[in-house]
Amino acid sequence: MTQLKFPGGLSEIAGQYDAILCDVWGVIHNGRDAFEEACVALVNFREQGGKVCLITNAPVPKQQVIDYFLPLGVPTDAYDDCVSSGDATREELAKRRDKVFWAMGANARWERDPYLYQGLNLSFGEPDESDVLLCIGLSDSLKDHPSDYTDTLKQGVDRNIPMICANPDKQVRIGGQLHWCAGALAEIYEDLGGSVIYPGKPHAAIYDLAVSRVGDAAANKSRVLCIGDSPTTDMRGARIQGFDGLYVGTGLTEHGADFQTEVSDLLADYGEEATYAMTGLRW
Repeated sequence: MTQLKFPGGLSEIAGQYDAILCDVWGVIHNGRDAFEEACVALVNFREQGGKVCLITNAPVPKQQVIDYFLPLGVPTDAYDDCVSSGDATREELAKRRDKVFWAMGANARWERDPYLYQGLNLSFGEPDESDVLLCIGLSDSLKDHPSDYTDTLKQGVDRNIPMICANPDKQVRIGGQLHWCAGALAEIYEDLGGSVIYPGKPHAAIYDLAVSRVGDAAANKSRVLCIGDSPTTDMRGARIQGFDGLYVGTGLTEHGADFQTEVSDLLADYGEEATYAMTGLRW
């Protein structure tokens, strides 16, 4: 078991690492505004010669993730590249171009779902005629509850079709509100007996993409640091891939009087560990 350390800032440990794989939502922005201190920390790391690849479970290709940065205030010099669960999902979809897909989409108002499969020439159909369930999210991620979809999901389980989960996150904080994500539906699908393919964190496909983007900087796993706000995706992914992990508490937790105890208990509750923890990413 790793002894959890609590550095005051990234500057205290930056010299131990050549590359950072950094989560996006909850670490460098909250869906409404950039976290300035976090962005500055990544800029400073890069100025010292380190490589930064942002790694997100957003179910869209990376360009849509990056396009979202400018209005939020995330600077372009905070990262070298970005990979998304959408990128990894597209690779899974491309392997199955001959299949018929049943798409379970996210909020219609975002109008971003088509980016996930644009240009792949996929065929879509109804549940009773499809070979694969592509789960992008809930129809209304704020008002709906994942349990509302149990009967719908059972249609796919009964027909023994696999689900591709475009976003393994169960919840994400947008501004001050928590929204349900595709991962919550995938959990129900598995509980019902269905099989799920997860291209995003904490699974290997997205990390393989991220490592390829930083090149030689990730040649030594001991000099790669994963940063994130989720025990079950970011810290679990870091552990599975053999990287050090920095947990930041700007996501789903509410800071108590004793942050160190709170984080230790949180990680233990999920059966996970981290190398470091901070209340928020800062230099």
